[in-house]
Amino acid sequence: MAAGERIELVTIGTELLLGFTVATNAAFIGQRLAEAGVAISRHLTIADLPAEIRAAVDEGLTRTGAVITTGGLGPTRDDMSKQIVADLLGLPLEFRDDVWEMVLARYRRFGRTPVESNRSQAMVPHGGTWLPNHWGTAPGLWLDTPRGLVIMLPGVPLEMRMLMEHEVIPRLAARQTGTVVRSTTLRTCGIPESTLAERIGDAEDAIAPLSLAYLPSTNGVDLRITAWHVGATEADEKLAAAAATIRAHCDDWIYGTDHVDLAAIVLDQLRTNGDTLAVAESCTGGLLGGRVTAVPGASDVFLGGAISYADDIKTTIVGVDRELIAQHGAVSSEVAAAMARGAAERFNATVAVSITGIAGPSGGSEEKPVGLVWFGLSRHGTVTTHRSVFGGTRDEVRARAVQGALLGIWRSWRGTT
Repeated sequence: MAAGERIELVTIGTELLLGFTVATNAAFIGQRLAEAGVAISRHLTIADLPAEIRAAVDEGLTRTGAVITTGGLGPTRDDMSKQIVADLLGLPLEFRDDVWEMVLARYRRFGRTPVESNRSQAMVPHGGTWLPNHWGTAPGLWLDTPRGLVIMLPGVPLEMRMLMEHEVIPRLAARQTGTVVRSTTLRTCGIPESTLAERIGDAEDAIAPLSLAYLPSTNGVDLRITAWHVGATEADEKLAAAAATIRAHCDDWIYGTDHVDLAAIVLDQLRTNGDTLAVAESCTGGLLGGRVTAVPGASDVFLGGAISYADDIKTTIVGVDRELIAQHGAVSSEVAAAMARGAAERFNATVAVSITGIAGPSGGSEEKPVGLVWFGLSRHGTVTTHRSVFGGTRDEVRARAVQGALLGIWRSWRGTT
């Protein structure tokens, strides 16, 4: 399989189809293969059924000559992938003493004794290469046959990721001719996808043949730019030029690139300015504090916060005047301002942000609809407020409110609203 060629991915597991297990393996495999210059042309998720497994691998080999499977390599009755693929390829299974010793060594390490069914994990299709699994007991398999290449990996995410990194990617790299599929992502927030597309306009055509994908989520809209099947240096140069072209049309809304978290950006801003942060949350119930403290090193900036969900707590803990709530309601500019001011005073923080809103699904009115959120921001004693109305489920409204609070801090340094 040369660079630029295609491969099919088959994720095996009835639990994936039922939704009991979230299918995260495909995303990781797709990203790592793209970096190695291999594109997934088709992804199938199938049940633990012999006919479906056989058909998926058979058809994938016919279409592309290369298939990766995940799942079905364990010792239980529903782990049947290896036997089915071996039969399909006409490769009898053979017991391998070296694989069995690896399995035994892992069991000894944890003071456990394998059962008879574990011996199936030492069976390898004739002529196949087994990929040592130092993170579990089921080795991966690399089957290079006249029909094409079949790579079989465990379904356990950690084991799959480690085998991809340490065994699969190096083997694929050795077969490549030097081209890559590489992407960069511009992360935006606070601007709808349709408005963003209108601002970018013809710039999307200007970056061709690179592609531009709009990826909306509760955190905003990511702009993923991809260079296809070119050399690594050329890809980096083209991506940098394309990113500059896109930025020229919407830079005010771009807070970072690739996997950066807006919370980390905000903490860096605060740290650079010698500021400290406190929060007062109502409808988000601590999600903002959790988002901030998920960033390593947050403790040198983030002092703490109050989950002032009930009106009495807004009054007694955060210091909001009862008359203010009675006159304007808990979801209002006035209360958001008082919450931010109170959080700054009680935590002795130079910067404080507040969130109060109606997350739904009920509780709204014509004047104050479900999804309405008021934000307060106190910076060195100066307090401002702004409002947003978010769509989606209760969880989505709350997640968008957290991102909106972080966005308010970030934009306050940029002098934009």
